[in-house]
Amino acid sequence: MKRWLFLVFTLIFSAAIFAGCGSDKADNSTLKVGVTNFADSLEPTENYFGWVVMRYGMGEALAKFDEKMNVQPWLAESWKISDDHLTWTFKIRDGVKFSNGKDLTAEAVKASIERAFAKNKRAETFFKYKEIKADGQNLIITTEKPEPNMPGFLADPLFLIVDTSVEGERDFAKQGPICTGPYVCESFTKEKAVMKKNPHYWDGEVPYETVEIPSIDDPNTRAMALQSGEVDMAVNIGAGDIGLFNDTSKFHVDRIASLRVVLARINQKGVLGDPKVRAAFISMCDRKSYNEIILKGTFIEGKAPIPPSMDYGFDQLTDPNHYDVERAKKLLDEAGWKDTDGDGIRDKDGKPLSVDFVIYNSRAELPIYAEAVQADAKKVGIDVKIKSVDYNLIDKMGINGEYDLLISNITTANTGDPEIFLNWYWRTNKDGDNPQNGSGYSNPALDAKFAELSTEFDKAKRRQLMIDIQQIIMNDGAGLFLGYPETNIISSTKITGATMYPSDYYWVTNKIRPAK
Repeated sequence: MKRWLFLVFTLIFSAAIFAGCGSDKADNSTLKVGVTNFADSLEPTENYFGWVVMRYGMGEALAKFDEKMNVQPWLAESWKISDDHLTWTFKIRDGVKFSNGKDLTAEAVKASIERAFAKNKRAETFFKYKEIKADGQNLIITTEKPEPNMPGFLADPLFLIVDTSVEGERDFAKQGPICTGPYVCESFTKEKAVMKKNPHYWDGEVPYETVEIPSIDDPNTRAMALQSGEVDMAVNIGAGDIGLFNDTSKFHVDRIASLRVVLARINQKGVLGDPKVRAAFISMCDRKSYNEIILKGTFIEGKAPIPPSMDYGFDQLTDPNHYDVERAKKLLDEAGWKDTDGDGIRDKDGKPLSVDFVIYNSRAELPIYAEAVQADAKKVGIDVKIKSVDYNLIDKMGINGEYDLLISNITTANTGDPEIFLNWYWRTNKDGDNPQNGSGYSNPALDAKFAELSTEFDKAKRRQLMIDIQQIIMNDGAGLFLGYPETNIISSTKITGATMYPSDYYWVTNKIRPAK
């Protein structure tokens, strides 16, 4: 009955989406893009909503990442660092205008970056500055310590450049910020966004007058919308539906190994704080079957924090908690958890061995992983309760530690290398200086590696430090690394230029245009 009701709901929802975005005849003046949207607003400093501002073609940053995750100039045409490695000078590109026609100056960039720091504490987890100043078209940033990855930090959507001078007259959250991208927001709700051409765009022709972006959270419904022609392109079609688009005369499939990991953060302040229980929990997870059988080989088996698509020692890392059900049972016995009442669930001091597994549903694989873990846990006597929450609660819950396990699909190298990702989730949170680590995990040896990494400019040494950091995390059972997904954009052959980048920031660009 539940499956039948879900099917009926999906069909009704599909009809509503199609009616909203397919009522007009298709023409070359409008691009329609099916996505899943997690943002309640377009305020780029709130939560991770800057990602949506950049994905929808509004926002641009000083730097960007290419197909190989190399940092490239964007609004800054070049940069250099001082001999003491403390001062970065970014040359702001001449001739760039905001979508309201105002010139992009170094002073405007300074105000925008300072706004990000004022409005989001996460900014200081990238870098801390002593001074930011503008000198002509040069933006000069002096940091508290050497920052080897500064251009990569400023490519993050949190630091996309907005015109702060209009903030009093324009509601960024509801109307969208004034930025420099090819499109500007005409209207926005969580369910649908409408973009219009930026008449002042600096980097070539903007091919569409309008971009309509309905949010279609269910991946099967997104696939239906693309098949029917109700959208011209769709982002992240579900693994089971990709085969529907094999006709190359109708569709172009751009799928790549992503930089993402499906990670279950482990709270060390609850029942999983016992290292034996934690190791047992990871060991009882048959991650090979999850990815090769349940997810049909579209995910790679999880092991380490950084996926094998990046060159950070994946093959040389050793997983001490690889799949071993008998080991898991023995560890639980040693930790004092026994099934004393014969109900199939272990208990200790009168309490059952129960774990809350928090998920969100906007990514189809997350509940699939959670249910697979739940089934494996039952075999060793652990009761896993799955709790589904809205995506926008995930960051807050991660910071506050309101979970035993909390699953996310996370980009590991959103600043060009994985330093920030590793730092956020596993460096000790001292007096609130690293709020993303709400799990209570702390290891002085790991913190020492992070301190060394934070000022190391040599690429080979940085790579080895990040391999060492991963091994410590794995040895401590500080995270459950379930799998590494592919990512994709599938488009109608009626358009060209729809490309999926590893960084997952650049969905709508002016390179997408009608096919000739």
